[in-house]
Amino acid sequence: MIEATSCGGVVIFRGKILVLYKNYKNKYEGWVLPKGTVEAGEEYKETALREVKEETGVSASIIKYIGKNQYSFNTPQDVAEKDVHWYLMMADSYYSKPQREEYFLDSGYYKFYEAYHLLKFSNEKQILEKTYNEYLDLKKSNLWGSKKYF
Repeated sequence: MIEATSCGGVVIFRGKILVLYKNYKNKYEGWVLPKGTVEAGEEYKETALREVKEETGVSASIIKYIGKNQYSFNTPQDVAEKDVHWYLMMADSYYSKPQREEYFLDSGYYKFYEAYHLLKFSNEKQILEKTYNEYLDLKKSNLWGSKKYF
């Protein structure tokens, strides 16, 4: 078994969520949250911020750690067991530019329900729901956008 660790972000700007559309040779296709593999010597927060920047062109700030989910998938050689650590992030604008080299063809900010229904994977839908509720709690407490969480 191969073990892998990735980190990603649920990036929010003015209440909307950043998602990416990936199409790899028409085999792997669908809307996803930005995430990627931890590189040697990197902290999880650094990975999450770097991957969001690489995949979407977005400069985001981490607000808080949300948690992790796990899943497994088959590779030609083996079964991979993956942990993904997620962060609630705030973007500084609506700008985004999908990373073509990674087969991302589109990106954009969507209302919660739109993003939820667009997402391909149920584990990402669950993390989106959990993260969005955290975001709403912060907003209700007037903490969203304040520097108290950085």
